[in-house]
Amino acid sequence: MVIQPGNVQGTKRAYPTTRSPSSAQDHIMAERKRREKLSQRFVALSAIVPGLKKMDKASVLGDAIKYLKLLQERVKVLEEQTKKRTMESAVLVKRSQVSSEDDSSSCNKNSDGQLDHMLPEIEARVSDKDVLIRIHVEECKGFVHKIMSEIENLHLCIVNSSAVPFGTSNLDITIIAKMEDEFCITAKDLVRKLRAASMKFFKDA
Repeated sequence: MVIQPGNVQGTKRAYPTTRSPSSAQDHIMAERKRREKLSQRFVALSAIVPGLKKMDKASVLGDAIKYLKLLQERVKVLEEQTKKRTMESAVLVKRSQVSSEDDSSSCNKNSDGQLDHMLPEIEARVSDKDVLIRIHVEECKGFVHKIMSEIENLHLCIVNSSAVPFGTSNLDITIIAKMEDEFCITAKDLVRKLRAASMKFFKDA
């Protein structure tokens, strides 16, 4: 008995599937667009990465990875510098923590403690050229104007300021300023100068 090919029960013959001309054309167009888009992305990437010597895709990707790692290291260094600078610049000074030349001068108001009681509590923070000043003081006519003038005399440009009543007879003053170019002052020196100006103001009041 001769068994004819293809007549064996349970066997199937796989026939290759063929795409229609329109489907094949769509596939070719889609693949072409994908490659064009990929090429455009590589061109854009090569324009960002500095110092490229080779323009093949492998070289562009390799140099891009190196450049990103370099940027990550730079960001890390800058963050550490900013953190260190901020920590070093924060200074909180209250009445009893700062002395000035005027503290030792003889004055009836100072001898009985009235002047020291009137002097403000001053907090100053300096970060690079940015300055934040907070003052808590008993409300007194003309004091805000005096302290603003003193700040401007210290080569600080006032960006924003506010004076808010606190309690029945106190003021909370907040001032944001910037140092002028080629001028630098520490937070502690700033507080000393503002305290000295405050003492003079209350003595003359």
